[in-house]
Amino acid sequence: MNVHPEFAGIEEHLDQNLPLVLYKKQGAKHLNVLLQENEMIYEVANYQESGFVFSPFDQSKKAILLPLDVCKHITIPLTELPVVDEDVFYTKEQEIKISWSEEQKNKHKQLVQKGIDVIKAGAFKKVVLSRKEVVVGEEAFEPLLLLKRLINSYDDAFVYLWYHPKVGIWLGATPETLLYSKENKFSTMALAGTLPYQSTEQVNWGNKELEEQEMVTSFILEQLSGIANDIISSKTYTHKAGTLLHLRTDIKGDLIPEKSGLKDVLSILHPTPAVCGLPKNDAKEFILQNEGYSREYYTGFLGELHMQDGKGKVISDMYVNLRCMQLNGNEVELYVGGGVTKDSDPEKEWEETVRKTETMKKVLF
Repeated sequence: MNVHPEFAGIEEHLDQNLPLVLYKKQGAKHLNVLLQENEMIYEVANYQESGFVFSPFDQSKKAILLPLDVCKHITIPLTELPVVDEDVFYTKEQEIKISWSEEQKNKHKQLVQKGIDVIKAGAFKKVVLSRKEVVVGEEAFEPLLLLKRLINSYDDAFVYLWYHPKVGIWLGATPETLLYSKENKFSTMALAGTLPYQSTEQVNWGNKELEEQEMVTSFILEQLSGIANDIISSKTYTHKAGTLLHLRTDIKGDLIPEKSGLKDVLSILHPTPAVCGLPKNDAKEFILQNEGYSREYYTGFLGELHMQDGKGKVISDMYVNLRCMQLNGNEVELYVGGGVTKDSDPEKEWEETVRKTETMKKVLF
C-alpha cells in the first residue's frame, strides 16, 4: 500500500507550526485536510464566511476560522494513510501516569452533589458537569499517530485533529451533530445517557437517562419551533459510539429563511442541554461559577461552514466537541462530563466520567 504523496506535506506543515485541520466524517472513506498558509488567527464574524469553524463552549469568546481562501484543501483516501504500527511509538511496558486522585474524585462527587441540591431546590432541571484529567507520557505524543488511531477506533464519529500555534493541538471523536444545513434543509440530534457497549445495543435504559433524553429533545424542538417548519423527530433509539452507547433522537425540518440565519440557529442550539443543561442560561452560569476550570473548546462546536459537499452543494456541517483531548508535548488533557438531574447518584456520575476517559485512553496506549 502506498502512502498518499501529500501526507509528507502535512507532516512538514505541522513541523512548521502552521494552522491546519484534518477530519473524517461519520462513515466516510476519506480524510479532509485544510492547511492554512499563514499563522494568523481569523475569528468568525457573522457565520457568513467559508471555512472550518472551531468554537469554544463559552460563546462570549470568539470562534476561530480556518478560511477557505487562505487554505490548501486536500482529500486523502483512508487507504492511503500510513499504517499504524503500535510498536513504533508506544510499548505496552511504557509507564503512563493517570493523574486523578481520591481527592479529585471526591471533588467531582461534591460538585455533582451540589448540582443535585440546586436542582432539587428548583433552580434548574439539569446541568452537565465536567472535569479534566491529565495523562503523562515519557515522550511527546505524536498527533498524527493519535489521529490514525482515532480513525481506526471510531468509524461512526466525526474524528479530527485541529492545530493553531496560538491555541494548541486538539483531537477528538464526537458522535453528536450540532447542525447540518443545506439550502433551507437542516438536521440535528438530541443525544443523552451513557452506558458501556457490551456486545449488544439491546439494553434497558433507566428512568434517569430516559428523562434526560426527553428534556434534551423537548428543548431542541421548542427552540426550533419559531425558526423552522415541517419539523420531524424520529423515535428515540440506542446509538453506539466507540465503546459507549447513548440515547439518540434525530430531528430535521425546513428553516424559515427570513428568521433563521446560520448565526441565529447556532446561538439557539448551542450549548445544547446535552452539554450544558436546562434552562440553558441558568445551567451555564452554574457551570462557569462552579466547575473550577475552563472548558475552553470542550463542549464547544466545530465543523464546515459554507463548504461544498461531494456534489458541489454548499453545506454547513457542525459537531459538538465531545470525546476530545488537548495535546501539550508529553501531556494530554482529557475532558469528560455527564448530565446531572434530581435522580443522579454522585458515585455513578463519577464512574460515567471514568468510562469516558478510558474510551479515549485506548488511543494513547
